[in-house]
Amino acid sequence: MLEGLLLEPKNTVLHEDLVPPEILYGMGLHPFMAEFLGIVLPMIDPGACVPYIDRAENEGIPPDFCSLPKSTMGLVLEGHLPVPAALVSSNMPCDGGMAQYAILQRSLGAPMFQLDVPYDFYDARAVRYFAGELRRMIAFLEANTPGRMDWDRMREVCEERNRAVEYELELWDLVRARPAPMAAEPIYLAHMVYGIAQAGKARSTEVFRRVAELARENLRRGQGAVADERHRVVLWNPPTMMYLDLFAWAEQAWGVSMVMDMLTFHRHPLIDTRTPETMLEDLARIVMQGPMARHTRGPADNFFRDLFYVVDHFDTDMIWMAGHVGCKNTQALLGMMRERCRKRGIALLIIDYDLMDPRVEPPEGIRAQVDR
Repeated sequence: MLEGLLLEPKNTVLHEDLVPPEILYGMGLHPFMAEFLGIVLPMIDPGACVPYIDRAENEGIPPDFCSLPKSTMGLVLEGHLPVPAALVSSNMPCDGGMAQYAILQRSLGAPMFQLDVPYDFYDARAVRYFAGELRRMIAFLEANTPGRMDWDRMREVCEERNRAVEYELELWDLVRARPAPMAAEPIYLAHMVYGIAQAGKARSTEVFRRVAELARENLRRGQGAVADERHRVVLWNPPTMMYLDLFAWAEQAWGVSMVMDMLTFHRHPLIDTRTPETMLEDLARIVMQGPMARHTRGPADNFFRDLFYVVDHFDTDMIWMAGHVGCKNTQALLGMMRERCRKRGIALLIIDYDLMDPRVEPPEGIRAQVDR
């Protein structure tokens, strides 16, 4: 991923985390997810994004803004991202995520295309409209970058993505077993890196194949990923980036198997590769129904329908809601969430913290919330 950004910036497109890279690969361009460093740095050092958050706030970004776009804006304002050939974003997943791209474009001085996702994104009319948006994006990129669409190459990328999806869906079937033969990081980190940032690459397919193979072997031996599985958890909202070891600790301390999470539970249609139009229509569905964005757009049922389906389908007995204080969309739903969980008799833990900023709630504070 860094290869293009560092060695061929004029052939690199900075894209939003909910804009999949397949089209860019099909055009012979190097994709780089704008939010990638803001996501990865806290995994390595919980405080790594603090200087970038502070820089964004010092430039006038409100303190209650989500810390992921603040981190991304801070990185750009500090000059820590090279100038790409172009920027591609959308009106997802939230107001903060969308608004940051005005700062990115102004600071980097690169041309930008912003995809328009319709409010009601589940019907056939929306698919046709958004496939047209993707065609407009391709035309924009051909006008502003060296990239040119090669539909045969695009077909190869989509077929590679389909193979990876088949392995990931097999993994989802395997983790329904008790005890779960795979849990936590191999599920959600694999999806984050290889199912989102690197979709359509042969390396991604190999990672999912290997994870599914390990889960299959554990199931054959009757061995759980957690030695003493006592609780099966679904994590809703993005994972705790500034405390990546949360589930490694919870597995040991409480016998917790986290078997599914909001970002991993993506819509997974296999892309019909017969024609350019069928490929664009299926990619349109994938983009519009991206995780987190589809849950917080439209009626509240979009948020809860998938959640309780996951609870039933994966036989979980507990929901952990990562209550990121900067996420206004999900904070507004917490009261309804408590009420619906009480009616269903489902145990609910709401973790109060900030996605990227450990000053709000440090790891020991998160552990204390779990212990209570």
